[in-house]
Amino acid sequence: MDRALYIAMTGAKNNMMAQTSHSNNLANASTTGFRADWAQARAMPVYGEHFPTRAYSMTERPATDFNDGPLIETGNELDVAVGGDGFLSVLDAEGNEAYTRRGDLAVTPLGELINGVGQPVLGNGGPIVLPPYEKLEIAGDGTISIRPAGGGPNEMLVIDALKVVNPDLQNFEKGTDGLFRPREGEAVLAGDPALRIVSGFVEGSNVNAVAELTNILAINRQYEMQIKMMKASDDVSQAAEQLLRLN
Repeated sequence: MDRALYIAMTGAKNNMMAQTSHSNNLANASTTGFRADWAQARAMPVYGEHFPTRAYSMTERPATDFNDGPLIETGNELDVAVGGDGFLSVLDAEGNEAYTRRGDLAVTPLGELINGVGQPVLGNGGPIVLPPYEKLEIAGDGTISIRPAGGGPNEMLVIDALKVVNPDLQNFEKGTDGLFRPREGEAVLAGDPALRIVSGFVEGSNVNAVAELTNILAINRQYEMQIKMMKASDDVSQAAEQLLRLN
């Protein structure tokens, strides 16, 4: 069988993987704090006891677009956006610390502070739990103050502070759950008090919906071309077999 069939197959495989990535980006164009994913592949010559005249597609580690999304004003005292490259600290499904830009916060009936997908938000001493309150304020440094139920108009108590980290983006990757973690080294990062919090705003997705849709259409055409190449390679192989039979 001609090697072109395998070459076209690897190209089609990577087209499918890229299509999945761009489709996921497009589906999250309105998700709070979402960071778009990049699909990556490169041409790799086929080496062996022959001239490297063929090149196949080799998948590389996907990367994430860390550019900021737009700030959207909500007026909700619980909503926050992180300035710069900072990330909020939350607990993942396994109870381990992970990081996100999602700042659409809410309080459960038990007083637990969670984000829009139900992940507990961490403070300096672990998950943040708020007592009953009448008013809440989140300062620029992440400090959470409340006026307790039944308290006076000027009675504000500091409860905790949001843990905001400033990671090395070159050593930061997104997991399948959408949360970010260090790729190497310490799994738990220290908070950075220099980072600022903007209250009453959330950060929108940084996905460019028009660009993602254009990429999806372009990749679909590439996939069709790879399938045609596979069919052409198979036709050439069958024609060669017929010639051999005649001999």
